[in-house]
Amino acid sequence: MKKPEELSRLLTEMYKETKEGRIRWSLQVQTTEHNNPSEKPVEVEDGVSWTIDECYVSYVCNYKGKDFCMITYEMIKTANNKVQTTNLVFLPPMGIRAFHLQTLLPYAITTSNVLANQIHNLWELLLVQYKTDKASVYLDVVPGTLVIED
Repeated sequence: MKKPEELSRLLTEMYKETKEGRIRWSLQVQTTEHNNPSEKPVEVEDGVSWTIDECYVSYVCNYKGKDFCMITYEMIKTANNKVQTTNLVFLPPMGIRAFHLQTLLPYAITTSNVLANQIHNLWELLLVQYKTDKASVYLDVVPGTLVIED
């Protein structure tokens, strides 16, 4: 299992090589953000009703002859104009691509603000590349279903 610092260094290298067009990525996204609001769970905390969304992103590529898989998870809670997020990062083996927290938890790594920012920057770069050169980034986005269990 990589330490956050190791992943941070690796993502810095990968960002640079991606920008130079040397890495091809496959992204799979599962999100509830565009689902009908009436289908979204609502959680009440201290009298405030929070609507809950979640978004998984699987980042897969081959880097320096090795397969790389990183899955990110974001829980987004919104109430009026307030937004709260929880971010998790997982480095599962290639055989595990499930968008399910219980399955991914053993592969979680500590996420710092710096690491979250690097992942966000990679995401933005990949979206730009997808728009300009679809051959460099495969993108598959599907709606998700969120069920809150007690």
